[in-house]
Amino acid sequence: MKKYLIGCLSVLLLFISCDKKKQKQIPVNQITPVAPKPIMKYGFNLTDFEVVEDTVKSGDTFGDLLDDYLVEGQSTFKAAQEFNEVFDVRRIQTGKPFKILRKKDSIGTPAAFVYEPTRLDYVVVELTDSLNAYRDKHPISFKRKTASGVITSTLSEAMEEEGLGLSAIYELSDIYRWSIDFFRLQKGDRFKMIYNERYINDSIFAGIESIEAAVFETDGNPYYAFDYQTDSIANIHDYYDETGKTLRSFFLKAPVNYTRISSRFTKRRFHPVQKRWKAHKGTDYAAPRGTPIVATANGVVTKSSYTRGNGNYVKIKHNDTYSTQYLHMTKRKVKVGQRVKQGQVIGTVGSTGLATGPHVCYRFWVNGVQVDPYKQKLPAADPLPKEKINNYLEFIAPLKEEIDQLAFKNDDIL
Repeated sequence: MKKYLIGCLSVLLLFISCDKKKQKQIPVNQITPVAPKPIMKYGFNLTDFEVVEDTVKSGDTFGDLLDDYLVEGQSTFKAAQEFNEVFDVRRIQTGKPFKILRKKDSIGTPAAFVYEPTRLDYVVVELTDSLNAYRDKHPISFKRKTASGVITSTLSEAMEEEGLGLSAIYELSDIYRWSIDFFRLQKGDRFKMIYNERYINDSIFAGIESIEAAVFETDGNPYYAFDYQTDSIANIHDYYDETGKTLRSFFLKAPVNYTRISSRFTKRRFHPVQKRWKAHKGTDYAAPRGTPIVATANGVVTKSSYTRGNGNYVKIKHNDTYSTQYLHMTKRKVKVGQRVKQGQVIGTVGSTGLATGPHVCYRFWVNGVQVDPYKQKLPAADPLPKEKINNYLEFIAPLKEEIDQLAFKNDDIL
């Protein structure tokens, strides 16, 4: 038996040895080389070039970057004049990336200069005998995704737990800024949405392109939102609920994007600066210094000034019934008599006047009397035209079915 096993092993080793000899006998000239996969970018196949990457340094000019790569007789001054319609060479910014594409010849001949003023845009200067320049954009692609989350503390934390960035947070809060009070969210409130992400060159995340549909459930009530194009010629979109009712109202819920309320409208509050009890006829929104403050409705600026108590402030008359005021700004960005639109930036958050920290005090008047805006039944914006209701309901039907079937995140942990 032992001799039999030794014999079998010998035959197996002989077979392996012969097989290796056969492999070695394959002529080298019959092996087909594998060509590198093309990398198309900036209108070039980058595998054909040596790519030298760098960034614009402080003090660098267009000439500093390009002079060493021009052929004899060419000048950056002449090139700048010729390329003026393509891009302004005086606006090359420190820290922006640029690349030199060199041919893979014996001397590495420069073939092109590429400058990227933004993540999306790029400028190419072809370094040939006759200089040529053009401007283009990287290809954009979109990925359709779904997400859901449960509020345990704040909306931003809930969305960040689902891997959603600031752009998604702002998009969702922007959709519901007329209908949901984000300063009164409760533990257990939840959301789900169908959205599209934007990518540059299929790889670089460039924010949220759009939210097709969403449901925000707060205090047990679901609030639907569907993106609908109301004007195909002007490409105007708006959000409506499951019945076609607009989510917008005459007023925004707050003059700053998602943040927190530090003090509400009250007839008796201990003033942190004056150290005495007095009425606080406004709502304070704490926010980082420099946060944009927006007009909560269309109107005309009646005051844009400074006082010892208010600091930098702006007051807007919206119609014969409503007026609003915004206090303690770092900067005012509108003038008396100027017409402003809902959502337009009118200043930035600060702590000027009698304020202990950066915030905006938002004041609200109805028929000349200061009131708490959260206790007012405010008018809605224009509804969807009746002739478009049937088309709208038909359009959202599959979206509503899809988002209804999308499960809310399990909130057993609450």
